[in-house]
Amino acid sequence: MSLRQPPKYLDLFRIRLPLPGLVSILHRISGAAMFLFAWALLWALHTALQSADSFDRVRALADHWLAKLFLIAMVWAFLHHLLAGVRFLLIDVHVGVGLAAARALSWAVLATSLVLTVALGVRLW
Repeated sequence: MSLRQPPKYLDLFRIRLPLPGLVSILHRISGAAMFLFAWALLWALHTALQSADSFDRVRALADHWLAKLFLIAMVWAFLHHLLAGVRFLLIDVHVGVGLAAARALSWAVLATSLVLTVALGVRLW
């Protein structure tokens, strides 16, 4: 009979997560954000399509700086989730499985999602 060692204390803020792991966690966070906040976008679309006055109300609401930040965050969530999903599909067909390729694809996902978010955010603002 062997004695089991108690689990060791892990300080999650001191662990150096590799870049592909960070992209994976951000993929989950972006998917959860889209799931949790899709109702707001659907409400805005539903309201805007009801009449010209309701469209103007939604447009005035979207001009608020907090609404713009929300929309930019949703754009990032969509772009990151899409690009990371393509990366995971490539991994499923054994493309980019090696360490160097995984890091390069992770950098590509992060950089592309951020650059596109900034470009669309500037257009939105």
